[in-house]
Amino acid sequence: MSLKYALLAALLEGEASGYDLAKVFDVAVANFWSATPQQLYREMERLADEGLIDARLVQQERRPNKRMFTLTEAGREDLRAFTTAPPRPTAIRDELMVKIQAVDTGELDAARALIEERMEWARGKIAHYERLRDRLLDGRSEDEYVRDAERIGPYLTLMRGRAFEEENLRWGERALDILARRAAAADRS
Repeated sequence: MSLKYALLAALLEGEASGYDLAKVFDVAVANFWSATPQQLYREMERLADEGLIDARLVQQERRPNKRMFTLTEAGREDLRAFTTAPPRPTAIRDELMVKIQAVDTGELDAARALIEERMEWARGKIAHYERLRDRLLDGRSEDEYVRDAERIGPYLTLMRGRAFEEENLRWGERALDILARRAAAADRS
């Protein structure tokens, strides 16, 4: 998948400036797709050139002018076609896993510290996702939201991001336990 479709999907929320889209990416899309603001701006220019989004300039008095972007009908159709194609299988590329793969070089303390850091990161992400969930639900129960919300995609991706971080915590706890048992066995011998 390319950044193109993540941006088109983000514009389903409505007209947004580049700054707004960067915030949306940082808050709601980052649980499944990451991009720098520079990548976003380059891709928005490309999408505008392809006619998949419209860009209009908004004159501002006390601040720099800004460009506002909206999804065109061609963009909606391209996004619709994208949603029907089978996705590529997920491939994990995780530097921590390479370090853990090499844990047998003898750096158990460093490995434990890295795992604990990842777990702390996961806890922070889960707390962030909880705040997003509360904002999405806006006082409604999950059943009410699922039944009544205009769009369900943001909630489903939020659920997946949370599940991913919860699994990181489960793995971290198990990995720390195994490393502790391994260290205890080494101490006994």
